[in-house]
Amino acid sequence: MRHGKKFNHLGRKTAHRKSMLANMACSLIEHKRINTTVAKAKALKQFVEPMITKSKEDTTHNRRIVFAKLRQKDAVTELFRDVAAKIGDRPGGYTRIIKLGNRLGDNADMAMIELVDYNEIYSAGKPVKKKNTRRGGKKTEAVAPVQEEKASNEEE
Repeated sequence: MRHGKKFNHLGRKTAHRKSMLANMACSLIEHKRINTTVAKAKALKQFVEPMITKSKEDTTHNRRIVFAKLRQKDAVTELFRDVAAKIGDRPGGYTRIIKLGNRLGDNADMAMIELVDYNEIYSAGKPVKKKNTRRGGKKTEAVAPVQEEKASNEEE
């Protein structure tokens, strides 16, 4: 029985699966988006997002943990320098999976997985949403000039 075993084995042995996910993660970090099957994209999302979270805090310990998974020095360097700087304020959800249809040869479901902050076209269509609060913050701004006028009148 496989109770509590949630991740997709992708029809591969453990070593092959780990190597494949590490290579796909390095390609994703290098190219910012890759095309793959939906199952592999979902597995890659679970594999790469914790490493992106670790890259937000640039310590030697975090670099060693990420390097143990990725096994490519260039990918680790780019992750901690470029990617971490761009996603520093994002609380999570660093990747996006977009389904592309079926592959011609074997009719497999294809998807594109990409880093969210690197797609300017997809995020340009949405207007920046203003935060509306009902706390009355503007009243304090309007009151401050009136108090200054009273203070200047008292001096005269």
